Amino acid sequence: METKELFPLREKNIVKARALYLGERIDTKTLETTSLLAAMPLTFNVRDFGLAVVFKYGVIVLFEVDSIEEIDFLGKVKELISKPFDKPEIEEVEIRIDGNIKEEGIITNNIFISQSEVKRFQVIAEILAKNVVLSHYEMEVSANFDSIEPIAEMLKEKSKLTSGAKELVKHIGISLLHLHKMVARVEVTEKPELLWDYPELERFYARLEDEFELQERHKAVERKIELISRTAETVLDLLQTQRGLRVEWYIVILIVVEIMFTIYDMFIRNIH
Repeated sequence: METKELFPLREKNIVKARALYLGERIDTKTLETTSLLAAMPLTFNVRDFGLAVVFKYGVIVLFEVDSIEEIDFLGKVKELISKPFDKPEIEEVEIRIDGNIKEEGIITNNIFISQSEVKRFQVIAEILAKNVVLSHYEMEVSANFDSIEPIAEMLKEKSKLTSGAKELVKHIGISLLHLHKMVARVEVTEKPELLWDYPELERFYARLEDEFELQERHKAVERKIELISRTAETVLDLLQTQRGLRVEWYIVILIVVEIMFTIYDMFIRNIH
């Protein structure tokens, strides 16, 4: 992987990073590449001092970009975002460059690196991007848990479900399908392709991944999605059973009515 020599953060000792999960997808193929610094992941110079890493699954990570430059850069990619969120998920962290540290990683809530290099900032961007995606979907899953709870209470109290509950379960099912697609698209548990080019950074990536608990949180989200899915399926099965029983009762009532009409007709005939 080749990068341009221009690197605005080379002389910095402290760098502020800001990750934003903006929408479901960014059309990276049509991004302007005149300020491209590296291709995998897409890394751009932002004016004279900043850096931006763009991920197609909807995240942009900014390094040392002030608010005015951020607005300007986000304005350029705004039209390329599919299904933008009303409120983006945001994570901020401070990075310190110290050539004397023994181990790169997180110390007292700051990320420490030994050298100011593009590849190290790209590794950090990969971690922060996955972190904001997980944070977003942790909230989504929690909301689904909150939605499923009153349905469970309804079943416990009444052993019946209203039509409103049915619509709610359908909504949950659609939401879960969406969650599955998005979590899979980000590939949280997969190592980034960057590490194939720079295997010496695997230990650094692993330390950050462990500090942000990406693997554990991903498994927790998957387990919760599976639990909610099973609950929704159970509720839908009960709804279908209730509907089936209702239809059976209608048939029984019709048969009884038919029998009564037949008996009445026979009684009238016998009288005459």
